[in-house]
Amino acid sequence: MNTSDFHHLDHVKEQKASKKTLWITLGLTFFFTFVELIGGLLSRSLALLSDSAHMVSDVFALGLSMLAIYMATRRPNQKFTFGFLRFEIIASFINGLALIVISLWIVIEGIRRIIHPEVVDLKLMLIIASIGLVVNIVLTIVLSRSMKEEDNLNVKSALWHFIGDLLSSVGVIVSAIVIYYTGWAIFDPLISMVIGAIICTGGFRIIREAYLILMESVPERFDLEQIRADLATVEGVEDVHEMHLWAVTTEHYSLTAHVFVRGDIQPYCVTLAIDELLKSKYGISHSTIQVENADLHDHGEYGRQFQLRRA
Repeated sequence: MNTSDFHHLDHVKEQKASKKTLWITLGLTFFFTFVELIGGLLSRSLALLSDSAHMVSDVFALGLSMLAIYMATRRPNQKFTFGFLRFEIIASFINGLALIVISLWIVIEGIRRIIHPEVVDLKLMLIIASIGLVVNIVLTIVLSRSMKEEDNLNVKSALWHFIGDLLSSVGVIVSAIVIYYTGWAIFDPLISMVIGAIICTGGFRIIREAYLILMESVPERFDLEQIRADLATVEGVEDVHEMHLWAVTTEHYSLTAHVFVRGDIQPYCVTLAIDELLKSKYGISHSTIQVENADLHDHGEYGRQFQLRRA
């Protein structure tokens, strides 16, 4: 029998809004990547080439995000009892790394261009950058609206990619205008390096968020000690310990805890009350509560200290 038959939660995410958004974004990005890459090669603009390289990473990131969304719809089985939700976080982590690698390439190439300047076709550079600006504004708006409908780290990482692209387009336009009026060709690599630094910042943010989830840290939205205090107010609960709270993926939280319960209280009533409290106050639907008795379950020094306090 499939393990999922025993689950009261499906451990899947449909994410219809995110799926539709990413398909639209992927199609537009794939088309404009070629336009910008050809424009960058013809104009010899590092700013355009760096933006096109970032767009290539966008195509990769969006493809990975789409795969993660489809993986998240697969149901749990006997080997993957939480389903495939965590793949979303792995994909986001890889996307964050891609952002950092691209930004480092931009900075290195910018330094090389400062040392060995190249002539730039300003007219072509400005035309491609202007088209890119319009495309990136549209994509950023689409992804931002999707984030309001569904909290998804994959969409958030994709959004950071396009915020970087939007800034790149603005940077290329500013660079072309400055070079046209001043003749200072150094602005092309300098603005590219600034763009690279901004992209790197977004990459670090995505990696940090994915890292915290992969390390099963307590999500920042929760105060573990406050939850412990709330559970202690449930009738019959004498002590709460061995608590763990983590996110399987964005918006999917799990909690486990051991509780000492008075002997005159029905343990089922306690677990029912705790489950209801966690759902209503914290939105935690997946909890596992182990009811214990300090006189029967050995807890070493911790148990002895509890028994002394109770006495």
